[in-house]
Amino acid sequence: MSATTPPSPPSRLRVTFHQEHPFAAVESLNADPTPIEEVAVAQIVESLEALVRDLDKPPILVGHSAGGVFVQLLLDHGLGAAGVAINSAPTEGVAVVPLTQIKAAFPVLKNPANRHRAVGLNAEQWHYTFANTFTEEESLALYERYAVPSSGAIFWDSALATLRPGHPSTYVNYRNGDRAPLLFVSGEKDHLMPPKVQQPNARHYKSNTITEVKEFPGRPHLLPAAPGREEVADYVLDWAALHAR
Repeated sequence: MSATTPPSPPSRLRVTFHQEHPFAAVESLNADPTPIEEVAVAQIVESLEALVRDLDKPPILVGHSAGGVFVQLLLDHGLGAAGVAINSAPTEGVAVVPLTQIKAAFPVLKNPANRHRAVGLNAEQWHYTFANTFTEEESLALYERYAVPSSGAIFWDSALATLRPGHPSTYVNYRNGDRAPLLFVSGEKDHLMPPKVQQPNARHYKSNTITEVKEFPGRPHLLPAAPGREEVADYVLDWAALHAR
């Protein structure tokens, strides 16, 4: 997830994703995934809230996958000038589970004990889940560059969110009329979080605040690294510049 202060409308910024890569962090987390095993949604959101509140003015919040949930939570907590959730996981109450998502998440969800583990994917699973629009060679290169184990706790919390009583960690107030504008960006070919997830998530919002969905054809879950990412970044920036408050 990232935050940026709103650009002034006359300025033209060229935004691209992944200009710099945290190779050291990838290597470190693959060698010792303990920080991933121990992390929880509430802890992440608390840390992000502290960062955002420390800024001079409300930023544009952008998050991918689970980061899309964090964006929605921060917006619901009154933070941000606007929010963009890219290939977002669902918040509480969005009971949609496409078949491709079941297959993509199965390595994590097949064993309840994984709720307390960091679970990695092999290269074949990565290709299906993240990089299905890439060639196998391209996908393998991305796997070696970016892949780290997933948080079983975050996956299982999301899976159980609609089954447990009370407000889970991914709860948002869908009737919050004070929330900043929110854009869902979907990749048509995403197996893990396809548009069938973001569309009902957007429909859950019942207030009069701006909530929109933009689907990009042919894009996988690893949209920020896929060809055409500049088009997506430009659309996101234009939308945020128009709607940020």
